Amino acid sequence: MIHRAIILALWFVAFAGLEAQSQNRPPEPPGYRMEDYRSPTPATLAGARVVTTAEAEKLWKAGAVFVDVDPHAPRPVNLPPGTIWREKARMDIPGSTWLPDTGYGALAAETESYMRKGLERITSGDHTRLIVVYCRPNCWMSWNAAKRALTMGYGNVAWYPEGADGWEAAGLPLQQAKPAPADAE
Repeated sequence: MIHRAIILALWFVAFAGLEAQSQNRPPEPPGYRMEDYRSPTPATLAGARVVTTAEAEKLWKAGAVFVDVDPHAPRPVNLPPGTIWREKARMDIPGSTWLPDTGYGALAAETESYMRKGLERITSGDHTRLIVVYCRPNCWMSWNAAKRALTMGYGNVAWYPEGADGWEAAGLPLQQAKPAPADAE
């Protein structure tokens, strides 16, 4: 009987691995993703809940904290004086806080502090409050940031891999976002 259970367990693990591969979904890495941030992401994130658009909408309506971690492209430093530059608008799930650039695999101390302070502010210091982290589909930034929130002591983290693009595709509302200020209290 134990032998049969072991074989069944091995078959299940092998099948799950093949299923992930058939969807071009890599396994979870042991640490943060350090490159190729716009590529297929795992189907899972240990310690976090992975949510679909329908689930994210329910969480949004219930008042969960939503955090967008999509990078922010600043004005190029090498533009000649007088050049007109228009920042590309970032459309977010309404009520979200945009903490840009916090999803890279390695963060500068200043960026990690920005994320830590931002999460503290939007959760009012409640490390049990549900945080839903997202950016875009096939974006490791949100996977990394959700994992980082877990390591910062947040115990109720959801990762929404479809992000703002999936939200928009479902016909749900979006609003223009601005990065959360670093010095916001």
